[in-house]
Amino acid sequence: GDGCGHTLLTPHSGTLSSKNYPGTYPNHTACRWRLRAPPGTSLLLAFGDVDLEPSERCAHSSLLLADPQAGTTYGPFCRNTVPAAPLLVTNSSAVTVLFNSTSHRSGRGLLLSYATSQHPGGIGTGASPDPPLATCFSVYCPAGCKDIDGDIWGNPSQGYRDTSVLCKAAVHAGVIADELGGQVTLAREKGITLYESAFANGLHSKRGSLSEKRLIFHKACHLLLPACGDVLEVAAFNASSWWLEVDALGQDRAWVAERAALGTAGHSWAAEPGSNSAWLELDLGARRNVTGIITKGSSEQYDYYVTSYWVSSSRDGKNWRPYRGSGGQEDKVFEGNADSYREVSNAFIPPIVARYIR
Repeated sequence: GDGCGHTLLTPHSGTLSSKNYPGTYPNHTACRWRLRAPPGTSLLLAFGDVDLEPSERCAHSSLLLADPQAGTTYGPFCRNTVPAAPLLVTNSSAVTVLFNSTSHRSGRGLLLSYATSQHPGGIGTGASPDPPLATCFSVYCPAGCKDIDGDIWGNPSQGYRDTSVLCKAAVHAGVIADELGGQVTLAREKGITLYESAFANGLHSKRGSLSEKRLIFHKACHLLLPACGDVLEVAAFNASSWWLEVDALGQDRAWVAERAALGTAGHSWAAEPGSNSAWLELDLGARRNVTGIITKGSSEQYDYYVTSYWVSSSRDGKNWRPYRGSGGQEDKVFEGNADSYREVSNAFIPPIVARYIR
């Protein structure tokens, strides 16, 4: 049987867990993960959780790490034989992770992340360290944090409750791409009374109550990659088609491209019903650095919205390039809206440099 749970492995970082984590892992399973870093680097492994039912010499359930280059092993580990430290520094660019289970009654299983020696700082997946109030600190978030267990409260504009899963919040805030991970620099500031929920970058955050402190992914923290919160002006809208609606009173209502601007009162843009490959085009007037997009449905009165979409860009309005995200080989599908009135944010990592966006 398959003992592999959530897994995302890249050359520079990754996250893996046993099946059903953090629920009880299944009986009679096995899983083997091969971690490979670029030549000349070594692997750092962070044990987020190792909770395997105890047994003599971990015979019933075990985690074993093998370093084939050095000919050494680490473990076996289980609940009564846990790793000596939460971070294991190897001298190898390749490590094999072995997980086995026989019959057992309890245990969450395992959660493990890794990064290369190019990122010697702390590797974070769960709650953040506790530095002094209002100071910047840095954590390396491995790839694959989006789907680990744990909640986040808050949103990119106001910040996050300090009990939020830090690296998951970083994906929600759009400061890293889940498929690559990366260094995150943030501040811990005074908490606020209420944290509002939001849907951003494929993640839902929760509405949360007062906390003593909050996490801010801060532009003022100089180590943070350049980001921008300014709204870009749109010089002109264009579309593949538009809908001319005739309402119940026989009056015409034109759902033209110009009505696509966020915040427009009343109805928005809509393509002609039944049209294929519909698109909306934004002319920014000049080449701009575009770091993300916010979408919203038509309004509460007109319950229309787009659930998913692709993005293309052009510098001249003639040659178009599909957006593929961080090293992706396929056009990226962005997760859109689930209702007509809430805003949904998606970050472009890396940003798009273009005049026209479709």
